[in-house]
Amino acid sequence: MSVKERKERERAARERLILATARELAEQQGWDAVTTRRLAERIEYSQPVLYSHFRGKREIIGAVALEGATEMAAELRAAARAADGPRARVATLARAYLEFAERNPAVYDAMFQLDGGLAFAKEDTPEPLKDAFAVLSESLGEVAGDNVHPGLFTEVFWASLHGLATLTRAGRLPPEDTDRRTELLVDRLAVL
Repeated sequence: MSVKERKERERAARERLILATARELAEQQGWDAVTTRRLAERIEYSQPVLYSHFRGKREIIGAVALEGATEMAAELRAAARAADGPRARVATLARAYLEFAERNPAVYDAMFQLDGGLAFAKEDTPEPLKDAFAVLSESLGEVAGDNVHPGLFTEVFWASLHGLATLTRAGRLPPEDTDRRTELLVDRLAVL
């Protein structure tokens, strides 16, 4: 292995460490607690080293959002494959989405609430974000109904799930009714 390859491997490992530490700190104490100073202390590197990977917190949030989108897409894809039939697939996707948001609140915030400098619904939208949306669209398109644009239907369904996730987490909706809300959403929006 060349010196260059070793340095690239070490750099990639440092970057993974920075992101893992940022996620851990955000999940424990919220994104306000994630500062470059605290990250540098926790990973035991200087702030200039951290800045050699990310220009600041905004880029870190964006990188966490992309990791989260990749993870969410994988979980949603696995859930969709395990379901039998279009309606079951949509219900399973909805539950998997809400469970991901509940298990990963800081990552979910990085994906959809915070400014990570990422473009959404544009030509330059990063692939992990496009893929997460595509996973929903693949299954939802078959239940959108006649004369309904599948992409628009997916946006409405996703917005509904996002509302349920954020309102439940904020204590505005009682969590014990999540399953009933999910079933109602699927029953009303998924045309079979």
